[in-house]
Amino acid sequence: GFDGEDGFAPINSKNKIRVAQSFLFDLCPISSMCVKDVNAKRKFPEIGSKRKRLFRFMKKKKAVIIGGGLGGLATALRLAKTGWQVTVCEQSDSFGGKMNSWRPEGFSFDTGPSLITMPWIFADLFKAAGSRLEDHVELTNVAPLADYVFADGARLTYSTEMPAWLETIRRIEPRDADGFLRFMELGARLFQLSKETFLRFSPFERPNLKSLKSLRHFPLRHAWGNYQSAVEAHFQSPYLRQLFGRYPTYVGSSPYKSPATLAVIPYIEYAFGGWHVRGGLYRLIESLVGLAQNLNVELLTGARVRKIEHNHRRVSAVELADGKRLEADVVVMNGDASTTASMLGTGEKEQAPQERSLSGVVLLHGLRQQIDGLAHHTVYFSGDYQSEFAQLFDERRFPDDPTVYVCAPSRTDPTLAPAGGETLFIMANAPASGDAWTGAQTEAARARIFRRLDAGGFPDIRPDTVVSDTWTPRRIGERYLMPGGAIYGAVSHGWKRTFLRPPNQDGRVAGLYAVGGSSHPGGGTPTVLLSAEIVCDLIRRHET
Repeated sequence: GFDGEDGFAPINSKNKIRVAQSFLFDLCPISSMCVKDVNAKRKFPEIGSKRKRLFRFMKKKKAVIIGGGLGGLATALRLAKTGWQVTVCEQSDSFGGKMNSWRPEGFSFDTGPSLITMPWIFADLFKAAGSRLEDHVELTNVAPLADYVFADGARLTYSTEMPAWLETIRRIEPRDADGFLRFMELGARLFQLSKETFLRFSPFERPNLKSLKSLRHFPLRHAWGNYQSAVEAHFQSPYLRQLFGRYPTYVGSSPYKSPATLAVIPYIEYAFGGWHVRGGLYRLIESLVGLAQNLNVELLTGARVRKIEHNHRRVSAVELADGKRLEADVVVMNGDASTTASMLGTGEKEQAPQERSLSGVVLLHGLRQQIDGLAHHTVYFSGDYQSEFAQLFDERRFPDDPTVYVCAPSRTDPTLAPAGGETLFIMANAPASGDAWTGAQTEAARARIFRRLDAGGFPDIRPDTVVSDTWTPRRIGERYLMPGGAIYGAVSHGWKRTFLRPPNQDGRVAGLYAVGGSSHPGGGTPTVLLSAEIVCDLIRRHET
């Protein structure tokens, strides 16, 4: 019988049937069909928790997830674990979305994110799926965080050891040691506020008491204006202004147009570190796919969704490109949020190019020998940062002198390359303008990237290159169905675009939800996982 758990009082034999019947009518949407004979005690066997009792009497609801990226897989795991029948439709031949891999001739490349932060959020997901993160992957904290090379030849190492880093700052500009601590305090206050509000709830939800109390953390100074202005209020050195000015690019945006609240990003990286996954970040995706299979999630590749069907303003099914129809009680969009309207057939305008976040030109190179003195992460800054972003966002063209990011994960993890070899992920920001990216355009961009690297003392790697591949904005857009190749969906310029991203629950059609970097709360691997958690909580409250 009912033993008092889940808030129920102990039940005696006389009223057991009455309470069981009441329970069913309260929780079962087809309650009148659930109870065939309220006088038959054997209709109500002893069951454990409320969840198990509910699932005993109702047919599993169906959820279809459009896209098998990190957010889609995380949502699938959480829903399947709570009893949903889940199907994931991935349009390509592999799962992971932008978090993918390329493994030629003994080299292993991550083609998307190159580090993770806030690893406990990944641990929470594995726990929710009935497993443990440490049983699947091995994480290594990358320290120091990065090397920075400036256009005039100056070079510094961004250490996670506070005494060493403060000493580096004092050598550059003594006043900036205090400025760094104040900048971290600003980020810390923003993080304390965000983790109980922005990172936990979908936009337009009514705040609870806990989230209202967290408003006490909101900084009264430097958090309201422009990001670069906030940086310049804390740092005098042009080197440190450029270093800390780069963080809005983590969400595909310009430091000169983004709100100062993005100061939370450098705080998170410094406070919680940047982590490498042994064997490459794609090991996380492989582990999530394995867990999904264990939970009987239906995983479909080559299954591109072309239409979301809806009746009386509620989703009913999705239609694949091959004409196959999958019925659904809930549909979760894990693709670019700007493409949802076309799938619904609502006739809304497509996202304008100026509303898109940055794309990139990515060069993957596998070398036969390592590069002496190269760090895991190195950034080679352009000579004129403001001009670079004006060309990216105002002129919407690839910069004449781009800032170049080089990731060499084989420095930390030799398993990613043949013995003595090196794997390089080289990236420069590019506009998501929808250009054709002809062969001539691509070669011109490559030449500018290597010109900047050469100026920073990076060696000529062409003679040692064994394998190589190039990703342009056009290729990124076509592979991942992202307009213009915009990696983070809408750009985070201004308060509205930063904090009112596409919501996790659609306001037009009931039963339609959105997860991933282009939806709330935004880009970044841990943020995407929080997006999945928000979506699943909404589904729990509105669909069960």
